[in-house]
Amino acid sequence: MDKAKRFSQNPLLRPEDVRPSLDGIVIECLLNPGAFTFQGKTWLLLRVAERPEQADDTVSALVIDPSAKDGLRVLSCQKGDPDLVYEEDPRSFVYQGNTYLTTLSHLRLASSEDGIHFQVMPTPTLIGEGELETFGIEDCRVTQIGGHYYLTYTAVSKWGYGVGMISTEDWQHFTRHGMIFPPNNKDCALFPEKVGERYFALHRPTLGETGLGGNNIWISTSPDLLHWGEHTCLLTTRPGMWDSARVGAGAAPTRTEAGWLELYHGADEQNRYCLGAALLDLDDPTKVIARSQKPLMEPLAEYEINGFFGNVVFTNGVIENGDTLTVYYGASDLVVCGATFSIKEILDTLR
Repeated sequence: MDKAKRFSQNPLLRPEDVRPSLDGIVIECLLNPGAFTFQGKTWLLLRVAERPEQADDTVSALVIDPSAKDGLRVLSCQKGDPDLVYEEDPRSFVYQGNTYLTTLSHLRLASSEDGIHFQVMPTPTLIGEGELETFGIEDCRVTQIGGHYYLTYTAVSKWGYGVGMISTEDWQHFTRHGMIFPPNNKDCALFPEKVGERYFALHRPTLGETGLGGNNIWISTSPDLLHWGEHTCLLTTRPGMWDSARVGAGAAPTRTEAGWLELYHGADEQNRYCLGAALLDLDDPTKVIARSQKPLMEPLAEYEINGFFGNVVFTNGVIENGDTLTVYYGASDLVVCGATFSIKEILDTLR
């Protein structure tokens, strides 16, 4: 059933292909790029996760600090310090009452003449700003609407995961619009045009500690891309299937004659991430016409099975060219890869 035609050059980008933000910093992994075309080139907006080189007697973290050069600094704590709470959890620690993550993500541009061989910018393009992004910014979707590019990304802080939005026309100057969906929410993809008089967005509220709800895809509308309402649960997890534990939107939906085609990720209870598709009504995207019964793409290649977090294919970057969808995806939470799909073949699986 796997319909993906993987690039023979995969992985396209590895951590060693990216220059760290600071001396003494290590690129831990590359993840889940947004994708778009601009000035005749293919561009990726990579999520770059970094950490300081660790010593045996210290715990260190990369911290966003507007007063520091490049806006970043390294916090280093002695393991015997009474102000340090360190439970050997590789993801976080507490120092002087404040929580820090052991990795910090930023967004960085990479460009390509052929869509395969990419040149990565030497420094971060966007880093977290303000108290709602103190733990970094992650997993950006890029949607072009008219002459503007809209970036919807996961903003991370002690308050949780929310959806921030930034816009640009030239990729040199950026306008920050703040948080458009509050915690806990992520996986936000904007539709590339209005439907009727409204903008539409897919997003994923996260299951709370009470166990109520679920990790499902919702759809919402807006008059201006900033104020969102008419929230509707669109796609739910399905017990016993490949997307039984969580689902989340990929990139902006693609308009087809049959409906809006959305590639989305789904995971099961073993945290195996695959890609599938949903077809939404052109005039009313809150109506689901069809949905993948089996994955369109699943982790099969070695670089998709083994990595920082194995058995993962995850996309939020798609470029359309005729019948071809070029999908840029994160594999095993470590490397960035590419594959193509035929829109017709996907639609045939949904009939």
